Amino acid sequence: MAKNIITVDDSASVRQMVSFTLKGAGYEVMEACDGKDALAKLSAGSKADMVITDLNMPNMNGIELIKALRANPAYKFVPIVLLTTESQDSKKQEGKAAGATGWIVKPFKPDQLLSVIKKVLG
Repeated sequence: MAKNIITVDDSASVRQMVSFTLKGAGYEVMEACDGKDALAKLSAGSKADMVITDLNMPNMNGIELIKALRANPAYKFVPIVLLTTESQDSKKQEGKAAGATGWIVKPFKPDQLLSVIKKVLG
């Protein structure tokens, strides 16, 4: 059965690119426009095997989303990767402290994204 990945980004073009890359590699993909949208979709019964989220988004940012997901027993060990333009160490530390599994800096190469996914999904 294909792994289900949710991609969370306020940019429709980034969501489309991530989605296109993942679907091409055989993954099921859900899309959300911000952290609140992602939580609503995930609490509505959809289960994700992995979360790829942007850091800077309206309503609920990536760090807040990670903290909310990590507080839910169903998502305690689900891999969460931040896909963001931010590359400062302080931001990476904040992401790690919140429970992020990995970090990819935009713009990303599809091969790079897939290699990180394979690494964390096993």
